[in-house]
Amino acid sequence: MNLHRLFPRLAAIACLLPGLALSSGARAADTRDDVSLAGTWTLVAADVLHPDGTRSHDYGDAPKGLLLIDRAGHYSLQLYRADRPRFANPDKAKASAQEYRAAVMGASTHYGTLAVEPARHQLVFHIEGASFPNWEGQQQSRAFELRGDTLSYRVPPRPDGNVPISVWRRIGD
Repeated sequence: MNLHRLFPRLAAIACLLPGLALSSGARAADTRDDVSLAGTWTLVAADVLHPDGTRSHDYGDAPKGLLLIDRAGHYSLQLYRADRPRFANPDKAKASAQEYRAAVMGASTHYGTLAVEPARHQLVFHIEGASFPNWEGQQQSRAFELRGDTLSYRVPPRPDGNVPISVWRRIGD
């Protein structure tokens, strides 16, 4: 084996490996500009900004939620109204139409991968699965702000012009 021919190939591979290692995990957890969202987040607020400029609680006065983001950018997000009524029947297959409606409208969950675009202040959710099936397979962007351990973002306006705003506090890495 001729080492003079092999050396340039090995040198090229050695130069490419660090870039490949960075790109494999950077897709969803981009740490450029020191924006790292990896960790466990608890919901602080789930509000809605109305077209007239007023703001109200979108998921009740004390919403519950958890956002988990791993270092590779996989995420799982759950958001619930704390005051969702329990079903009258312990068999969830025997709930009334009103109970199903309250359960569905009182929760928002989705999971997939999350990319951070710090220069544009955008989070990009690549949604793989969601409680609202129309979101599955979608890519959705959110304008975000990160101040210390507080993350807030605005969801694109709903058809009625309302803009949901989620605020999360980091509770762990």
